[in-house]
Amino acid sequence: MFKQIFLGLIVCIMGAQLSGSENGTIKLPAPQKKGGMPLMETLDNRKSQRSFSSKELSDQTLSNLLWAAFGINRPESGKRTAPSAVDWQEIDIYVASKSGTYFYNAEKHALEKILDKDIRNQTGTQGFVDDAPINLVFVADYSRMGSDMSDEARKYYSWCDTGYISQNVYLFCASEGLATVVRGMVDRKKLRKIMDLKDHQKIVLAQTVGCPKN
Repeated sequence: MFKQIFLGLIVCIMGAQLSGSENGTIKLPAPQKKGGMPLMETLDNRKSQRSFSSKELSDQTLSNLLWAAFGINRPESGKRTAPSAVDWQEIDIYVASKSGTYFYNAEKHALEKILDKDIRNQTGTQGFVDDAPINLVFVADYSRMGSDMSDEARKYYSWCDTGYISQNVYLFCASEGLATVVRGMVDRKKLRKIMDLKDHQKIVLAQTVGCPKN
């Protein structure tokens, strides 16, 4: 427990707002793939938390988080850190932060700004979503899935695949002493309109990440 608290303090002390760029794209630093807690300790510390500090996460922490969630871990094949049915890779991660809303481009390991405004308070119905520095929005792109499938089948697979990604986020946060909770209480119709998503893009879940509030 002391080790987890210490790691959390280090990550949160180093917090900083997302760096800007002229074209709205933030090239994230290379993810740090070494270190962290041993797996069994991480599982022992995995939990949901609903109280967050407003302190920003550093670009490095965000880089590590997004790579752990659904980054590319086999560059030769483009395969990812979480499984997906038929390797569709149909789940996209959007990052809602104080400085705007971004699409995580795993191939470039970069954040591409889609909105200048802060929409964190629209990513869920709970009060804490506006306090935390980061809210992840998981969006399924049905156009990448089998053309002969029903929407019901697409929904089933995309929800399963989102679960794998969400658990990766949980394990990363447990290892780093960060707080997180995955959420289904999202006004999907309203948020979809705000994000200007297409008909084939479906919001699945959201997940809040930040430093724990002491």
